[in-house]
Amino acid sequence: MSQAIPDPRESTSFQFTECQYSPAEGVIRLVYRFDNGPELVERITFPYAPWPPEASRQSAFQSALEILHLVAGVSYYKAGLSPNMQLRPLSSLAGMSGFLTELYVEGLAEMGYLNQLDVAGRVRFSGAEAGASQGLDPDRLGAVSSLILPDRALVAMGGGKDSLVGLNLIKRAGVEVLPVCIGGSDLIMQTVKAAGLPLLQIRRELAPQLEKMNRAGAWNGHVPVTAINSAVLLCASILYGFRYIVFSNERSADEATLISPEGAEINHQYSKSSSFEKSFRKVIAEQVSQEIEYFSILRPFSELGIVERFSTMKKYHSIYSSCNRNFHLDGPRIEGRWCLDCPKCLFAALSLALFLTPQQVAAIQGGDLLDDIGQEDGFRALCNLGRDKPFECVGEAGESRAAMAHLSRKPEWRDHAIVRLLQADLNRVGVPGLEGLMQPCAKHCIPVDLLKSLEEAGEFDARR
Repeated sequence: MSQAIPDPRESTSFQFTECQYSPAEGVIRLVYRFDNGPELVERITFPYAPWPPEASRQSAFQSALEILHLVAGVSYYKAGLSPNMQLRPLSSLAGMSGFLTELYVEGLAEMGYLNQLDVAGRVRFSGAEAGASQGLDPDRLGAVSSLILPDRALVAMGGGKDSLVGLNLIKRAGVEVLPVCIGGSDLIMQTVKAAGLPLLQIRRELAPQLEKMNRAGAWNGHVPVTAINSAVLLCASILYGFRYIVFSNERSADEATLISPEGAEINHQYSKSSSFEKSFRKVIAEQVSQEIEYFSILRPFSELGIVERFSTMKKYHSIYSSCNRNFHLDGPRIEGRWCLDCPKCLFAALSLALFLTPQQVAAIQGGDLLDDIGQEDGFRALCNLGRDKPFECVGEAGESRAAMAHLSRKPEWRDHAIVRLLQADLNRVGVPGLEGLMQPCAKHCIPVDLLKSLEEAGEFDARR
């Protein structure tokens, strides 16, 4: 008889029980527990993963595995938000409590806000020494592994425009690439096939008890999934032998989704932000290896700058989607590529309209959202016009305002219902200049050697 599932909200402790890797099967096993309840076991499978023969890579993988265990635990911890978090003795990961606390507090801030919970008052790590250093800790650097990894890149793929533009950029830098995804999305497979490349698919299986807990009323909500995927790819980079771990997160991810009544910034995209990127790079350098480079290739660009690039990549227009209802571990939740009703679909329509005709946008999405009066509230939210910006991965409110204002001056778009409706309100608020939004910025973590190659290829000319 299976053990009864206790209510995690009544638990006093959340335990990071154990993490193991089976080289023969290529399977990571991550184990968690609330109080004395059943083990919550997550499995991550790396296909055809060779076990590195070098002791240095084996040691680095062990550190990466323990980091993954701690990071992925956020998916389970959030079900109960237990006041006591118990870690196994992890002497190799001393000094990580600052990083972990920020990840859990900021990564669960949206869930806490929507459920009216004080997440920051509950997150208390024990076992990872307090006081993570502000710079690189010289004592830790002496303990990390010295690796020799090939100068090639694992490129994280979704099925949307960002990862396709990022993949194209890293290829333009002259780096050997391998697209990788976590899950089995058919749409991602189609987009990578169109790029003429193989796809590494890593399978992630959540503990089955988590869904039962959620159905029974456990705390539920958004988790920082990009942070979890980053830790998975850290393990993969060591197993398969890749120096670069490349994501395609733009600078717009740094904007807070909203400011709480108490003045706290709540960012749906925290784990895509430059703040998380810098923190995770520091963890890798101090705990795993200084040779591994984790970064976002699109950090210099705004969402609109990325869409401009994507608008010329026409071979992907009929197969990609930015609608998140396509991308879940258990498969898509819509038929077709676009639901035509969510903030992601609305922002895609608005941003694509800057560079394409109404007929071209409708051919991509299967509808003309900018002429759909029923979507007024959604577009107002994107522009932060009397509505809060949605909890979604969309561009800055200023970008949406600039795009909408620009469309009012384009003959083919200015008579669309939404464009006409929002103009009066846009005339009463601040609207940033479109030209400034399209320019790349210098704040990023792209390695110097790749940056030089990209500059020589003219890829930091946002008008290219």
